[in-house]
Amino acid sequence: MSVEGLLAQEVPVRKTADFTVNGKGDAAEWRKTDWVALTYRGGNMKDYETKVKLLYSDSGVYCLFHNFDKKITSTMSADFSDLWKEDVVEIFFWTDEKVPIYFEYEISPRNYELPILVPNINGKFLGWRPWHYDGPRLIKHATNIQPDVWTAEVYMPYKVLAPLGNVPPTKGMSWRCNIYRLDHDDGVTRWSWQPVRTNFHDFEHFGVIKFE
Repeated sequence: MSVEGLLAQEVPVRKTADFTVNGKGDAAEWRKTDWVALTYRGGNMKDYETKVKLLYSDSGVYCLFHNFDKKITSTMSADFSDLWKEDVVEIFFWTDEKVPIYFEYEISPRNYELPILVPNINGKFLGWRPWHYDGPRLIKHATNIQPDVWTAEVYMPYKVLAPLGNVPPTKGMSWRCNIYRLDHDDGVTRWSWQPVRTNFHDFEHFGVIKFE
């Protein structure tokens, strides 16, 4: 299936056996699924291709980001920094529509991460950091920077998503989701999978991913 064929409101997420992430996206398991293109939403770097793949296993969710980029803007050197102020990709999972709480994950080209749980009550939101963030709850992530492109690969264990409803997902289940990129070449350029009205936390306009 082509990238264009996956630009609908709902995207399937195929099941996989667990594998090791290395930032390159060269694991054979990634060949089981297709790229989903993010749409340019404004800024000067309109031709920067941005796309993502998703998989899930019995233990967690896998994400692979591919970002064309002529200049890497990434100077922060600590996790839980304000990564969105530089080059970054982000994915949001709203697993249970009965509760206005979702999980946000950001990763920079230099492999620093920002994982937070976000309560969003009538448009007022603030991220909360995971507690005892180690062992089986720790997210595994890696990035790879090449000329004109950087990639990020992430494995999120269900144990870190456990406070949310509908976790782990089962076959046929759907989550709401949106995916973003910010690039800081010559100003700020934005991409997203689904359009938003106000900002990236417009969770009521997230798309749908369905677990096959």
